[in-house]
Amino acid sequence: MNLVVNGDAESGPGGTAEPVATVTGWRVAQGAPALVAYGLAGGYPTASDPGPARRGSRFFSGGDSPRTALLQDVTLPATGATGHAAVDAGRVRYAVTAWLGGYAGQEDGARLSVEFRDTKGTPLALSVLGPVTAAERHGRTALVERTAGAAVPPGARTARVLLVLTRTGGGTSNDGYADGISLTLTATGGPL
Repeated sequence: MNLVVNGDAESGPGGTAEPVATVTGWRVAQGAPALVAYGLAGGYPTASDPGPARRGSRFFSGGDSPRTALLQDVTLPATGATGHAAVDAGRVRYAVTAWLGGYAGQEDGARLSVEFRDTKGTPLALSVLGPVTAAERHGRTALVERTAGAAVPPGARTARVLLVLTRTGGGTSNDGYADGISLTLTATGGPL
């Protein structure tokens, strides 16, 4: 089960290139994101451009801010096969996935980080995905899948998910793009 709420930009306002003030499931920490419809005029990714095979109708964009940041604090399950006891015994692995990209030969990009924290908010481990460069996209408008995973650190109780979309070139649009953001947990080993 994906622990990230609205990791596919499908919920809430949006569908145009106009920035939105709120994003369902996320806190806008900086800038003003846009939840853009695939195929929107102006060079945005289309359904036939490289990206998730099972994409919805929208994706995250940086809007018109030089730097846009979306934040989500995820509470890890307390019980069950991936609960606190299993985490503390080193028997839970995580996988973080995101489709990250940008526009044509521009270097605008997206970076996703997941930071595991204990009950006091102390960072215990960090995974960072992206940004995907224009060269990695072969100079195309595209989203490219990036993944990471490891054991959930003992003592972890939350995960801070941070999506940063950055404009590096000219123009007014922040063409850092993201879609299909997920964080999943898997139990390993036998019973406790």
